Amino acid sequence: MRTRVTELVGVRYPIVQTGMGWVSGPELTAATANAGGLGVLAGATLSPAEMVAAIRAVRERTGAPFGVNLVGTAADVAERARALIEHGVPVASFAMAPPQRVVGLLKDAGIVVIPSVGARRHAEKVAAWGADAVLVQGGEGGGHTGPVPTSLLLPQVVDAVAIPVIAAGGFFDGRGLVAALAYGAEAVAMGTRFLLTSDSTVPPRVKQAYLDAGVDGTVVTDRIDGVPQRVLRTPMVQRLTAGGRAGPRTLVRSVRSAAALKRAVGSSWPDVLRHGLAVRRQRELSWSTLLLAANTPMMIRTGMVEGRVDVGSLASGQVAGLIEDLPSCAELVERIVAEARAILARLGAPGGPA
Repeated sequence: MRTRVTELVGVRYPIVQTGMGWVSGPELTAATANAGGLGVLAGATLSPAEMVAAIRAVRERTGAPFGVNLVGTAADVAERARALIEHGVPVASFAMAPPQRVVGLLKDAGIVVIPSVGARRHAEKVAAWGADAVLVQGGEGGGHTGPVPTSLLLPQVVDAVAIPVIAAGGFFDGRGLVAALAYGAEAVAMGTRFLLTSDSTVPPRVKQAYLDAGVDGTVVTDRIDGVPQRVLRTPMVQRLTAGGRAGPRTLVRSVRSAAALKRAVGSSWPDVLRHGLAVRRQRELSWSTLLLAANTPMMIRTGMVEGRVDVGSLASGQVAGLIEDLPSCAELVERIVAEARAILARLGAPGGPA
């Protein structure tokens, strides 16, 4: 199943596992890569030293291409980009667009650059900067997301840029892959579907919470960090969405969360401030809302690492309500590809059966 994305990054199938913070570790990344897709290591929630160690751990498990996901607005994004160059990482993906100079730095080193966007204008901007491809997430996707569904946002972006487009938000099987290709995308990216595999290191109780969710089991709320994000309807989320606006206790908790995240990723308070300023400019947030944003990474860690479903934040796409099993990454990828090929053959697409 060759597309411009498979040729660009050197994988067998146009399937990408997204770089989910606290979820996409070396095990899941390597398992996806060995299955023929593009595994993406979550680097932003690791310290620089931990990120390098995780890159080495991926290489111990696979010889296939893989990527590392960074936050484009992080104060140390250039330093982390240089680490990717030093360790020969083939692909750099980004949550929020990185500075143009970082795009150029990576491209000069031969690294494929794939930012994630949620609007056409953002896709046009990073394409003009030289991004090799763009990942477009519609409103069905988990985590921070926009209001436009994939079925409308995807063709809009495909028509606006000449670089390959990767579709995200609502994909979990071969039917979705074929639909994305029909819209003009050249790969699909999935987070929730890969989280719910046997290769994922997420605690069993957390996986069960996802499996128990119905199609209405997620909600988009800005009560967690001030920016709309799609999460499971956990008891904690229900309390937040039923309550009022942020009060003093919430702000104190946010400061503590910011301090904990600073220690986890090895940054300094000046780094936190610079990152905050960059996020505030990009998302047009108030200072009080920006302070709330410090909660998200540590709340995700509480859920995904500690398994505390009652108080953690569990980012989730709506597809959680359609997922009923925990296959290995190899089983999942082969199932998706086989189903897509069968559909293409039934539709009479030239070369469909590959």
